Amino acid sequence: MKRPVLVTGAAGFIGAAVALRLLERGERVVGLDNINTYYSPELKVARLQRLEDAAGDWLFKQLDLENGAEIADLFAAHQPRAVVHLAAQAGVRYSIENPAAYIQSNLDGFGNVLEGCRHQGVEHLVYASSSSVYGGNRQMPFSEQHAVNHPVSLYAATKKANELMAHTYSHLYGLPATGLRFFTVYGPWGRPDMAPMLFAKAILSGQPIRVFNQGQMQRDFTYIDDIVEGVIRCLDQPATADPNFNPLDPNPATAAVPHRLFNIGNSQPTPLLRFIELLEQALGVEAIKDFQPMQPGDVVATAADTSALEAWVGFRPNTPLEVGLRRFAAWVQLHPHLLG
Repeated sequence: MKRPVLVTGAAGFIGAAVALRLLERGERVVGLDNINTYYSPELKVARLQRLEDAAGDWLFKQLDLENGAEIADLFAAHQPRAVVHLAAQAGVRYSIENPAAYIQSNLDGFGNVLEGCRHQGVEHLVYASSSSVYGGNRQMPFSEQHAVNHPVSLYAATKKANELMAHTYSHLYGLPATGLRFFTVYGPWGRPDMAPMLFAKAILSGQPIRVFNQGQMQRDFTYIDDIVEGVIRCLDQPATADPNFNPLDPNPATAAVPHRLFNIGNSQPTPLLRFIELLEQALGVEAIKDFQPMQPGDVVATAADTSALEAWVGFRPNTPLEVGLRRFAAWVQLHPHLLG
């Protein structure tokens, strides 16, 4: 019997969507999540129900990543051939108030996943990084070849640390590992703590939306289906050492060991006020805007250079924001009880 794919964070926005795609193509999938209360467990349970209802070989385990013994037992019991690690304590702003949660989940938890991969002969680890690692960098668009040494939030710092940890396991133990830097993911079944869901909920209830930095922001909004396609394609193309890696002039995106880093973004940075305008059109309601100053830990703009991803797997995100927001708005209007 074919060994399963382990998806961590399987009750999360991206994790549930990836697990569903894997089931649809006939994979055995083991899902892991702790279903914490950072945002509505009701939404997480609803995502898991979709996976339960899907035709496929699906098994779910509710575990904390920080529990090293239980994670080791899970790996030993199911011996996954590949791991898609999407579990993490999410949120830039929450990390300012609750740093310990990020240390435990994003560092200790990731270490336990790496150990599981090492001891059970996992063929490929694909793990979530974030566009937030670019931090104070103002050189646009963001490229994997840029240095990422100036994080502006603890969340970003833990994601950069994950990249370093994965590289080390690739170096020491030959673990093929691919880190994916996601850019502002949105779409149906999204996260209630992110702007699209927060805005939609407020707009539909007639409440003001908080528009930070007086609206002078840009984001590379990336539709969930494009993110999933990128994850799956990278999963199917295990990382390899770069034969042209030069230690005298090292490329931050590749390595002399089987570790790679890729941006997954739409490469169409959109002003925040334009995003709000398109969301208003999709929902058919005008927003009440509450303009506020910049928040600590936030960045003014993001934009993805995805040329490396396209060269590696022949794909780059391409869903127009207008199309993605129409799909998102249709989902919102069908599931108002899941907006948090």
